[in-house]
Amino acid sequence: MTKPAALYLQDAHDLREGLEYVRYAEEKGFDAVWQAESRLVRDAIVPMAAYAAVTERIKIGSGVINNWTRNIGLLASTFLTLDDLAPDRMICGIGAWWDPLAENVGIDRRKPLTAMRETVEVMRRLLNMENVTFDGEFVHVQGIELDVVHGNTNPRNVPIMIGATGPKMLQLAGEICDGVVMNYCVPVEYNKMAMENIEIGAKKAGKTIDDIDRPQLVVCSVSEDYDAAMDSTRQLLTQYLAQQPHIAIASGVSNDVVAEIQSILGWPATHEQIQAAKHLVTDDLIHRITASGTPDVAREKVDQYRAEGCTVPILYPVGGEVKLLVDTFAAN
Repeated sequence: MTKPAALYLQDAHDLREGLEYVRYAEEKGFDAVWQAESRLVRDAIVPMAAYAAVTERIKIGSGVINNWTRNIGLLASTFLTLDDLAPDRMICGIGAWWDPLAENVGIDRRKPLTAMRETVEVMRRLLNMENVTFDGEFVHVQGIELDVVHGNTNPRNVPIMIGATGPKMLQLAGEICDGVVMNYCVPVEYNKMAMENIEIGAKKAGKTIDDIDRPQLVVCSVSEDYDAAMDSTRQLLTQYLAQQPHIAIASGVSNDVVAEIQSILGWPATHEQIQAAKHLVTDDLIHRITASGTPDVAREKVDQYRAEGCTVPILYPVGGEVKLLVDTFAAN
């Protein structure tokens, strides 16, 4: 039986080069491609549209956009437009963002669970082509609907998935969403906690865990040169552990190590700073929270995440050998 896999692209590659990788992943039987949107570098929507325009089958997800910076009407019309471009192939992955980045651009992430619940509820109703009035704490709309005059006026099949890391957001995702985008840079045993909390949320809505899709981001550095694969991941983890606190917490890395890395890295981090701090990321840590090494080593680690609840690994290719990663996990 073929094991599904998905490709994750961020900003490490030229966007036109990314189009080639997505076409190649589709050719090799990959289930989906997800486009990152986290740091202030590359938005998700433009690449998603480009990927849709050059493919025929592969699903395309936002991995993940945040629920703070796009008005709910714009958010719904954006995914309506993407669905027009690639019907039934779009996935709305949405998350609560992270500080200090959100704070630095003026976003007060108070009550993230309430804000997310309101966003998902109104988004779903708008994509169902309803006329919506909603007066929440964060979302306020009066008699709005997706005003399609020329085109498809039917409800749109756009699954909504929350990118969740902590227990409460995992529960909310299980309750109100079609799926949960589980995070990367976590040990395999993290998934046990995640599955328990997703199931708690699902039960609140009369669902089972099997009703919830559970794709999971996995940092995956694949090379025939084992040391090169490890070094690529080492540099990535150095940056992530310093700049994204939610990932640092979920990874299980000690506060002392994170603090020491943060003392070396600035914002944004420079290449020189990452090189100066990367020795703090050990081989043991790399193996614990990523799938890095030769193709056989990477496959074995990814299978461990699958065995603990991941339905589709979303593979983040660290380093330059993207096609080798695709070949390593190809369905055909």
